[in-house]
Amino acid sequence: MIIYEYPFSERIRTLLRLEDLFAKADYFLAQSGAYEDHAALLALFEIIDVSGRVDLKLDLIQELERQRQALLGFRNNPAISEDALSSVLAELEQASTALLAMPGKLGQHLRDNDWLMAIKSRSSIPGGMCEFDLPSYHYWLHLPPEVRSEELLGWFYPFQPLRQGVEVVLRLLRGSSGKPEHHLAPGGAFQRMMSGIVSQQMVRVMLDPQTPFIPEISANRYALNIRFTQLGLSGQRSRQCGSDVEVPFDLVFCIL
Repeated sequence: MIIYEYPFSERIRTLLRLEDLFAKADYFLAQSGAYEDHAALLALFEIIDVSGRVDLKLDLIQELERQRQALLGFRNNPAISEDALSSVLAELEQASTALLAMPGKLGQHLRDNDWLMAIKSRSSIPGGMCEFDLPSYHYWLHLPPEVRSEELLGWFYPFQPLRQGVEVVLRLLRGSSGKPEHHLAPGGAFQRMMSGIVSQQMVRVMLDPQTPFIPEISANRYALNIRFTQLGLSGQRSRQCGSDVEVPFDLVFCIL
């Protein structure tokens, strides 16, 4: 299934963006070429920007503590595995402690690096990182791969507590979802009223990979709307499904 996730809050939106950036960075860090290291550095710059929100660390710590308190209520519940519960509680505690121990603003260790910040300022300019713009960076890309790798890992490492916190919260969020609801969208349009769904954080729309439709999702506190379109070929714009089409899909609400 292809899963499309749509967050209902800015907090979850930020966490999903960070998860995506860390995953892309992992892919490029596992390679040894100069172009891959360049891509990993660009991902790092985006992580700096996304995590630069002043209250992100505090929000994440509060969410971890809220989840810990909620799970403590399941102690001595015969339907819950004590070993599994203890493992999750320990992970929440570890993630929260690591975030509390992070000094200053997220990414401050990179903001204090004038050389990296000079490169970052050029990265927003199309083609602005050529060798004639940044000769020192051009030289760095020609250093031995193991030297570049060591420096990149050193720049990424201070973000590990943030990454751990993001992974724990999103895993709990996805794990809190109910059973998938199967629906049909006649004419490619679907609406679900949101009344009675409390504290929803995210919706997941799942489609068979062979189904040639793309969900365009919008939501507010009153309703969830999904409009399915078909990708245009040969440069054509996406188009809405015909009135005679019924799009099958599964829907899951995730609630923390």
